Amino acid sequence: MQKINLRDLYPDIYKTDVFLEVTDEVHAVFLADKRADAAYERQMYRYKAYYSLDHDNGIENAVINRPLTPEEILEDKQRREQLYAAVMALPDKQAKRIYARFYLGMTPTEIAKAEGVDVSRVRDSIRRGLKHLAKLF
Repeated sequence: MQKINLRDLYPDIYKTDVFLEVTDEVHAVFLADKRADAAYERQMYRYKAYYSLDHDNGIENAVINRPLTPEEILEDKQRREQLYAAVMALPDKQAKRIYARFYLGMTPTEIAKAEGVDVSRVRDSIRRGLKHLAKLF
């Protein structure tokens, strides 16, 4: 008969050492499992086989990006509406330029070409508009 420590096998269940006598066959199974795990870890290390668990089924994505609760969705929607209203309350040029830059994803150079003005004016206008929005929020 061999003694095993249940705390080593189940650390989340047993917080203190609990020894249990098991037959030699059961001990051999635990020992073989421990050796197989060690061999697998060595093989992973040797061949640098650190692969992702996510193989087109979204396992990692589901773990990392938890779904939003209905309250969070509502708060996000209200925050976006408030921000949109604040942007539209800015002077006309600043509002159009901030909308184009952050909602439409245009660069300041593209905005300047579309309006026929210098890029520095667009950047300054966006910067002033963002400062004004920062004061509001």
